[in-house]
Amino acid sequence: MTRAEISAVLARYLAAHPGRTSDVLSLREVLETTHDLASRKTFPLHVTCSAAAIDAAGRVLMIHHRALDRWLLPGGHIEPEDRSLYGAALRELEEETGIPWQHAVSPPRHDVIPVDIDVHEIPANHAKDEPAHLHADFRFAFWVKDSEISLQLDEVIAFAWRPPTDLPTPRLAASVAAV
Repeated sequence: MTRAEISAVLARYLAAHPGRTSDVLSLREVLETTHDLASRKTFPLHVTCSAAAIDAAGRVLMIHHRALDRWLLPGGHIEPEDRSLYGAALRELEEETGIPWQHAVSPPRHDVIPVDIDVHEIPANHAKDEPAHLHADFRFAFWVKDSEISLQLDEVIAFAWRPPTDLPTPRLAASVAAV
C-alpha cells in the first residue's frame, strides 16, 4: 500500500464530500510526514479499512469485536500484500465474516470513493505493546448476496444484520442509507 494510493483515495473522498475536510485533518497532517501509514506499528495514526456490507433488505452487517468489545463494521489493518484500500476492505470482509469477495458488489462510484472516512481513537493494548493511537478508517460500501456467515472467532464473537441507524456515527449511518 503506497502513500500515493492513500492520498488519491482521500482526495476523491474529499472531492465528493468537501464538507468533511475537518474530519480528516489529522490524517492529512500525517500524510505530510514520511511515516508508513499502512503499518499497524505506525503511531500516533495509521490507516485501516472496513466494509459496510449491505443486504437486499438494506441492513448492514455488524460484528462484535472481541478486543474492543464493540459493534463495528468488518474491517481491520492493511496487510503487506494489499494493493488498494478497496481490496483491503474486501479482504477484511471475507476474513472476518466468510462472505466471499465475489459476493460483494460496489454501488456505483463506491469502488473508488469510500462511503466514509472516520478517524477515531483506539485504546492502548499492553498485550501487543501498542499505545493509545488513532485509526483513519476508510469505509467502503458493498451490496452483498446472501451468504453463510463464518466468523473469525479469534477476533469476532458475534454478528448481526442491523438497520443503518445502528451504525457507530450519524454521518456513517446517513452515508450508508443513501447508497
